[in-house]
Amino acid sequence: MIGYLCKYAPVEVLSALGATMHQICPNVKSFPHADTLMHANQCSFVKAVVEDFMENDYEGLILTSCCDSTRRLYDALSSNFPDKFIYLLDLPRKVNDFSESLYLDEILAMIEAYGKFTDTSFSISEMEEALHRILSIQETSDCHPAHPTATIGLMGARPHPQIREMIAQQNIRIAFDLTCTGLIRQFPCKGQDVLKSYVHQLLNQMPCMRMINASNRQNYVRGFDGQLDGIVYHTIQFCDLYSYEYAAMKDDLAIPVLSMETDATTLSYGQVRTRMEAFFESISHKPSIQIMSKGTDTMYVLGIDSGSTSTNAVILDEKKQIVASYVTRTGAKATDSALRAVKEVLSLAHLKKEDLSRIISTGYGRVSLPFADDTITEITCHGKGAFFLNPSVRTILDIGGQDSKAIRLNDNGDVIDFVMNDKCAAGTGRFLEMMARSLEIDLASLGRLSLASKENLTISSMCSVFAESEVISLIAQNKETADIARGVVRSIASKSISLIKRINPAPGYMMTGGVAQNEGVVLELKEQLGEEIYLPPSPEIVGALGAAILGLEQ
Repeated sequence: MIGYLCKYAPVEVLSALGATMHQICPNVKSFPHADTLMHANQCSFVKAVVEDFMENDYEGLILTSCCDSTRRLYDALSSNFPDKFIYLLDLPRKVNDFSESLYLDEILAMIEAYGKFTDTSFSISEMEEALHRILSIQETSDCHPAHPTATIGLMGARPHPQIREMIAQQNIRIAFDLTCTGLIRQFPCKGQDVLKSYVHQLLNQMPCMRMINASNRQNYVRGFDGQLDGIVYHTIQFCDLYSYEYAAMKDDLAIPVLSMETDATTLSYGQVRTRMEAFFESISHKPSIQIMSKGTDTMYVLGIDSGSTSTNAVILDEKKQIVASYVTRTGAKATDSALRAVKEVLSLAHLKKEDLSRIISTGYGRVSLPFADDTITEITCHGKGAFFLNPSVRTILDIGGQDSKAIRLNDNGDVIDFVMNDKCAAGTGRFLEMMARSLEIDLASLGRLSLASKENLTISSMCSVFAESEVISLIAQNKETADIARGVVRSIASKSISLIKRINPAPGYMMTGGVAQNEGVVLELKEQLGEEIYLPPSPEIVGALGAAILGLEQ
């Protein structure tokens, strides 16, 4: 089995030579092998390829000179695995007759090298006959569900198969796939010179961002005007070529564009799932569900928000009146905490589970609650709950236990844009817990203590671990606890403001989530924003409230 990465790799030629080809889509959690063979600052994708290559039985790997990281991948593997067929093709950036002849020469050289590797003599005419047969039986495949809830374009660099699986699970139609690995390979044979025709069509695919004529991509997308509900744009961290295109697309198109950047590991896919599902919820056209009350003449709906720190439950009646709410700490198992919250909120409402017409779950643990009738992301739910509490709200900052979100609403209360922090505790409730622990004070008193500060101290690190080291250093300098606490809340406010600025915020601010109860953070946010911030009476239940409202609307 020979692996390959790039859509410009001559997969069909090697198949004609008898090789079994496999597109490498790494599914790794860390880089223990790559950190040994390569510099730690190398691209996360090529490090993931090293892990996949070393953990599977590959005969070789075909690479193209698409970037410096790929060249370093070739250097590392070819020097460490001399018994494998590691081959690097020099891929031209322009597409014309001359570049096609150059790439044809590259492929012919590869064929010769593969013959030496397998100790086999290849007849070009026999190889071309085999190539002709392979090209003649290629089949086209695409994502065309019978009754799609939305139509999107998929763009960017190397989306993990899980991303395509998530799209399929949401019954979303993919109108086009312009990712660097996702175009349909269908090269019809033309003329007698099969190999030359093949190279021409290989290079004349819709170009990737490395190619000179990449501007054609935007013209292609414009051709779908009126046919798309949105675009999902995925990039690998530090793959700047695609970052530039995303920025241009977002400015140029009048449809929603979801940007996601991952580090090529599976550890980020909890957040990826939340972002994608929230995006699909904002663009999908789902039919209403007709449901009759199960046990009483009044309809009751339960919304439950299974978060990383707390589990919150709200019961609404058909008039959207809050019948009962309950908040409990999320323990070691999300399901146990959720069951406890359901039991307690039903008791407070003097209801039985059979009295509920619908249960909607949200939050990070939403998929782990088998008793829920539907799952909806916390982004959509916080937007719905916030707008219900205050219809003048247009910008929401939700700071929870393990992530922060900035959410933009339109005049109808629909989510039109959102951003989430990366998989880092900086700027979250966990961050505050770590700092309070270092200061040996109660978390609830940290914000109040910060109001007594007399000296401006700065916590500069964007990393929670390093920020904790800064706090310990300030403690060693005998700085006042109140001054350090002020530096902590100023740090979390600054990170939150950076998040808010990414969604083109509008006046009408609300803060939700448990951190909204920290008066020090709220005061810093008001000062840095220069705007008032509406605080709901119980900010931690806004997500569960929104879930219940959405259940009633269903």
